[in-house]
Amino acid sequence: MGQFILKRDDIKLGLVLGFLAPVIGVFIYYYWKISPYTWSDFLHLLKTNKSLVSSLTMICLFVNVFIFTLYINTRRDKTAKGIFAVTVLLALISLWYKFSG
Repeated sequence: MGQFILKRDDIKLGLVLGFLAPVIGVFIYYYWKISPYTWSDFLHLLKTNKSLVSSLTMICLFVNVFIFTLYINTRRDKTAKGIFAVTVLLALISLWYKFSG
């Protein structure tokens, strides 16, 4: 059943995948770079170190670009549009956070 859901061409599926993929990116980044520290330490680092936000954003956006490419190459354009919309939204939020006071 999981394969069937991922093979659909639906903008809602793209939005869900676009939000879930960065969560996977956060876990990858945490276990790759921050794992000796706790999650609360990680969140504190994100609040105080804006360059960390940039590198974390790059990982998350890379994961989204990867799944976006998979869906574009298989001609599931509606799902790809949803992924792209979330990717742009996350990039804008990241830029706003980085450059806000």
